[in-house]
Amino acid sequence: MGKAEKEQLNRALTAHLNTIHETLQVLDQSPPSNSMEKVTWSQVIQIGEQVSKQATIAGMLWNGESPQAKEVAENVNSYFNVLQGFLLLSHGSTVGAGPTLSSSIHESVKHVVDCSFRLMKEDVSLYGSHNKEKKLSMPQIVGAVWEACSALKKVPPTNVTAIGRAMTQVAVSMKDVLREINELKPASSNPGDETCDNTPSKTESKPEDDDMSDDDLGSDLSPEEMKVAQLAHGVVSETLVVIKELIRTITGMLKLETPNDNGKFVGSLEKLLKICQGVGAEIDEIGACLYPPQEIDEIKLALEKMSSRINEIQQEVESFPTSSEPFVEACSGLRTVLKQMEAQLNCLSATELTTKMQNVAVIN
Repeated sequence: MGKAEKEQLNRALTAHLNTIHETLQVLDQSPPSNSMEKVTWSQVIQIGEQVSKQATIAGMLWNGESPQAKEVAENVNSYFNVLQGFLLLSHGSTVGAGPTLSSSIHESVKHVVDCSFRLMKEDVSLYGSHNKEKKLSMPQIVGAVWEACSALKKVPPTNVTAIGRAMTQVAVSMKDVLREINELKPASSNPGDETCDNTPSKTESKPEDDDMSDDDLGSDLSPEEMKVAQLAHGVVSETLVVIKELIRTITGMLKLETPNDNGKFVGSLEKLLKICQGVGAEIDEIGACLYPPQEIDEIKLALEKMSSRINEIQQEVESFPTSSEPFVEACSGLRTVLKQMEAQLNCLSATELTTKMQNVAVIN
């Protein structure tokens, strides 16, 4: 196990790593044309299994006696040959893929590459090493490659599936907002509930009082604020219904996704996703504005944007050659609660303005 052999292995490893980096760079700069033959994702999964097998072989080299430099070099060469093929097939699978699907593919491929790099670096570094603990870490590193390759099976195979999953994430975020609204509570109407004889005053408060969590602060609402929160609850709930119906409508259109539509259908789906994410952002904004003091103007602005976005979504969905009646009904239900909340907020704003004017008159 001479120094020269170790240096040669390191040079070979560096060359392979550079080749993969260059390949990735070229592929990133050369998106596949729709005229190219599309590689199915099942083919990518199959070659991913070959990567897993090569990782197993790399790990087995260090189970017993230390391998010869030639064995390590052959293993490294074989591994990178398979990895190179994996990259090329993965790139071919992005033919006709929109931004959402491409992002999912890129993320999963990058994970396999990162784990592979770590494995091959460890493989070469073990040669000539007398550190037994490093050998013990090899199964864990091999396992990381297995997991990365196994995760390829979870990558959405189509644009419709990828976009449907992304919309599901928007719905999950909305459910979180709904949960937070449910945790809001009315302020105590009994002054005696707020303090008691045994409670120290502010000047007598102990240092540990400062450890109160944020969850204990700012969640008690006045009756008027609770009414706004209840209306917001209705808006978020109805928005969730719209998103669920939209996902159901989209996933029912798998057959409409064909390689020959020149990206028009996928482009429409991507547009819908972007609008949905915008609706999700408005829901987040509304949820954040419900904590006292409530930001009524910001809530009203978010409601206006939501109303506009829902119109855009419905217009886009109705352009598809499929039945969208349940979705349209869901949109109608959402519009109803949006109008109710807007009307209530306008009343609150008018009442607040009247009160301020009366106070000014009294002062004068």
